[in-house]
Amino acid sequence: MHEETRMANGQADETTERPLALVTGAGRSVGIAATVVLGLARAGWDVAFTYWTPYDERMPWGIEAEAPAALREQVTALGARTVGIEADLNDTAAPGRLFDRVERELGGVTALVMCHCESVDSSIMDTTVESFDRHFAVNARATWLLVREFGLRFRGPHGSGRIIGFTSDHTVGNLPYGASKGAMDRIVLAAAHELSELGVTANVINPGAIDTGWMREDQKADGVRYTPLGRLGVPQDCANLVSFLCSPEGGWINGQLLKSNGGIA
Repeated sequence: MHEETRMANGQADETTERPLALVTGAGRSVGIAATVVLGLARAGWDVAFTYWTPYDERMPWGIEAEAPAALREQVTALGARTVGIEADLNDTAAPGRLFDRVERELGGVTALVMCHCESVDSSIMDTTVESFDRHFAVNARATWLLVREFGLRFRGPHGSGRIIGFTSDHTVGNLPYGASKGAMDRIVLAAAHELSELGVTANVINPGAIDTGWMREDQKADGVRYTPLGRLGVPQDCANLVSFLCSPEGGWINGQLLKSNGGIA
């Protein structure tokens, strides 16, 4: 819970202003981002989120057309204000337009949580220049532009601001994704120092392989076998860590790349 939000009987006092988070990449109901959105709403935050239907359309899982509206309804039912915005983060103007609309409809952003990605498997030998550039545009360049907009606009109390990015260390057979996520890491971690005068923390989460419906049965079996806890990671594991990092109790964790993966080898 945000430190300025009063509590009554364990719940947020609705007479006070809730802090606002912006979460990117919430186009699928089973995804990490949607679960993060709901976790923050339960923790006392208003939450704006983005999605990009053309990405889902060309991926194996396809479009879940009802997901954004359903997520808005769930967030509202939790007592939070929300807005869902379709945003093409391959467009360099998108981050500025996104923040403009969120500020216009909900107010100033306190936490930026970046779960969006471009992820198309390809190797060193078969990656195309077009795919390589698209991965870096969405995963790295858009991260920089979103962080920059956040830094330019943040007006919250010193120590209350949060920036969180989700990364991966998977590069073999997935070159452009892994390489661009590595660039994303460095951008977010730099913000911990470059935005220090704002009192903003910036951290990166590496969640390992999370079961969001993309795994084959053999991959699931391997995940269980090689994880000491004997289960697969699920989106709620990610949401729990985000909610903690966004809380006052998580405010001393800064400039870190956190492996939250159940100890998988």
